[in-house]
Amino acid sequence: MQTEFSIQTNGQGLYEFTGEVTRWVQGNGQVDGLLTLFVRHTSCSLLIQENADPEVQTDLRNFFHRLVPPTTDPSMSYLTHTYEGPDDMPAHIKAAMMPVSLTIPVSGGRPVLGTWQGIYLFEHRNAPLTRRVAAHHSA
Repeated sequence: MQTEFSIQTNGQGLYEFTGEVTRWVQGNGQVDGLLTLFVRHTSCSLLIQENADPEVQTDLRNFFHRLVPPTTDPSMSYLTHTYEGPDDMPAHIKAAMMPVSLTIPVSGGRPVLGTWQGIYLFEHRNAPLTRRVAAHHSA
């Protein structure tokens, strides 16, 4: 079974879509197997991360912003791909550092996640965008 999730972002940050994934897995008729998620963009990532304390998402966003600042930061003056804005090349770098696909076991019709784990799209661009995540669930 395959589908695609559309996730609307409002700039940099983590966007949880665990509920949508869980509902799709439960409704596709396969009780056990593997779920593969793949983001179809080069300037965002996928993460499994804590979903209990929103400060975790804030700290992750702030850490990666500090690690890879925009091209307007003097420390990034060596970058040449700048015509799509000061956040674009840093977004590509962040996406190269983090996963763009996830594989999650499915048991009893549910993704096997830990108590505090959620599935997130990590948006690395400043502008609001619609991101597409392809999903495949196999027995």
